[in-house]
Amino acid sequence: MADNNTIARPYAQAVFELANDAGDLGPWSGSLAIAGQLLADRSLVEYLGNPEFDDKQRLQFLTGLFKNAGAKLLAGSNGKGTNFIKLLLENGRVAVLPEIAGHFEALKAKVENTVDAVVTSATKLSKKQIDEIASALQKRLGCDVKVEIKIDENLIGGAVIRAGDVVIDGSLRARLEGLATALIE
Repeated sequence: MADNNTIARPYAQAVFELANDAGDLGPWSGSLAIAGQLLADRSLVEYLGNPEFDDKQRLQFLTGLFKNAGAKLLAGSNGKGTNFIKLLLENGRVAVLPEIAGHFEALKAKVENTVDAVVTSATKLSKKQIDEIASALQKRLGCDVKVEIKIDENLIGGAVIRAGDVVIDGSLRARLEGLATALIE
């Protein structure tokens, strides 16, 4: 059986082309992100899989849910969004919406020449430190960087930066593990 990312990729590509051609990358991005978060809940996917429901009932349920959550393009206010959900329902692919949203964001970032970076630090970083990290990543990656900060007290000190395929582990834990390995050899 194909993995969810393999299944999601062509759907993400199709909806990305539709959104890009219409100049609606932002609204589609927001709606897909919300829908993806909702459908990441396995109990919701199981509920939708109930054989007593037909696709029309599933569509009504999902459009109502998306409307309440703020995913306007998928909530029936846009025929293209409704048709997209219908297509996913007809092909039994609604459960891959989280992966579709992820692939859509990657395509959007590529077009916008941006990358999302997650900086995991042992302690809270100052605004100056965050700006320095963002500036250094911009130089290294050659694109705009959106920085998200996370705190992980298990790092002891330092930080781990993940930006696209790039991982920079400057944590004290990694340095101590490297030192331990060097001493053992």
